Amino acid sequence: MSRTNSMAEPENPTPWRDWLEEHGGKLLLFARQQTRRAGDAEDVLQEALVKLAKKVESGEFVGGQEAWMPFLYTQIRRESIDLGRRNDRRKKREDAVVGDELIGETGTEGWFEGSGYEDERRVMLEAALKELPKKFSEVIVMKIWGGRTFAEIGEILEISMNTAASRYRYGVEALRKQLAGARIRGDL
Repeated sequence: MSRTNSMAEPENPTPWRDWLEEHGGKLLLFARQQTRRAGDAEDVLQEALVKLAKKVESGEFVGGQEAWMPFLYTQIRRESIDLGRRNDRRKKREDAVVGDELIGETGTEGWFEGSGYEDERRVMLEAALKELPKKFSEVIVMKIWGGRTFAEIGEILEISMNTAASRYRYGVEALRKQLAGARIRGDL
């Protein structure tokens, strides 16, 4: 068998591929919320998926496909924290060597890219979410775009279900006030 034939796509999609097509967008959105740049979000998501695949393949993973999402949310969060720390340490080293002449990305790529939102509204919503404290915005993203329950969010963030629900309520209220202020100013 030639190398190209062994590398060809299978004719029938696997259950893994079907699952990933269904949930990949939600996971990427969460990863974007956790990282500074869209490219970092893709890397973080890939690392989390690789860790899950290795655990499933080795038989270490307990639970079925229903347990994949909570694991991945937790792993994405951990990978993002680790990446942020690595980047901060690297930036400090580079700043010490080069000073303020570093060239870097601004991290302005959108969280809702390709979601069908009108550009202006999408930009306003992203800006409003980024202004919220992280503890509120991550719960909102997991609940609304990730479709997670408060119990699942609590487990992922290692907080109680009631705390997750409270953060959601307070976050949505703060988001509502920010967007109302933008409407009054004529930004929306």
